[in-house]
Amino acid sequence: MPKVSVIIPNYNHAPYLQQRIQSVLNQTFQDFDLTYLDDASTDDSNAVFKQFEPQPRIKAIYNDLNSASPFKQWNKGVRATTGEYIWIAESDDVADPNFLATLLPVLDRNPNVGLAHCQSCRIDPNNVVVTQSLREWVEDLSADRWSHDFVANGLSECQKYLVFRNTIPNASAVLIRRSVYEAIGGAEESLILTGDWMTWIRILLKSDIAFCAQILNSFRTHNSSVSSRSYLNGTEICEYMLIRQTLEESNIQLPTQTLAKIKEQSIDNWVNLTFNPESTIGLKDHLKFYRLAKKTGSHTEITILRRLAHYLRHQTTRKIRPWVPKSIMSAWDNLKIEKPIPSK
Repeated sequence: MPKVSVIIPNYNHAPYLQQRIQSVLNQTFQDFDLTYLDDASTDDSNAVFKQFEPQPRIKAIYNDLNSASPFKQWNKGVRATTGEYIWIAESDDVADPNFLATLLPVLDRNPNVGLAHCQSCRIDPNNVVVTQSLREWVEDLSADRWSHDFVANGLSECQKYLVFRNTIPNASAVLIRRSVYEAIGGAEESLILTGDWMTWIRILLKSDIAFCAQILNSFRTHNSSVSSRSYLNGTEICEYMLIRQTLEESNIQLPTQTLAKIKEQSIDNWVNLTFNPESTIGLKDHLKFYRLAKKTGSHTEITILRRLAHYLRHQTTRKIRPWVPKSIMSAWDNLKIEKPIPSK
């Protein structure tokens, strides 16, 4: 049995696939097998992979139909492999040769750690470094936390950081302990955008986390219509609500003020999206969001109406300010339009 099972889920990443696979094969730690999962690509991905297929530790799984979910591919790859640790090496990213050699000993030394991840840089389709480090993604949560190595309690990590944002933004930077991945039932396949975020949370509700500040992963970013469509139809906001609901229902203590703030932010986003002329949300989407909001706390109707009032007031103010006398606008700006939320 190999120490590590490397899983490369791919869909139409032919331009990057050779570099990705080669960066895995060039690892200084070599006790691994590699499974390539193609999700019914329509480009030359499989032709690119063919040059690597003859190697005995490499195998391929080809889908006849697209699964429409990278997280289904994650689980399919894990079920087809046996390594003690799992590396989901996304097909358009690139690894430093010392990725495994650096992260694997951390997991070996710390049996309570369910996942270890490293710092990443951001590259464009031409391998040009766009961002030297992804620290900017999390610096508003903590100025120096991700500037040094650490091992931390998983529950605390969820409570302080993952409740606000996916602080592990690229799966290629993560090495996972198989036993914990299997204990949580694998990745959440019903989520389109945030299945990775949900997976990290579920792992850390059962185990601890380790971080390496060394940049050992290059995260490639390029235009994606999927994320744009998912925002406009409300999927992104609903998935965020599901994640916060999962945390609220877990065995960690989250401050009431924090939960209320997160809920209001989600409702703000939904109200703004409702009035976006490019929005594609329909009645079923509104009902789905309302039900999710109801599950994440009380006074949902009051909160929605209050945020709607704020939105309409802001839009009205923006339109009338240029031609209304300053004295009237001053009175308008000072007008109180909300009542406090009643206590239970």
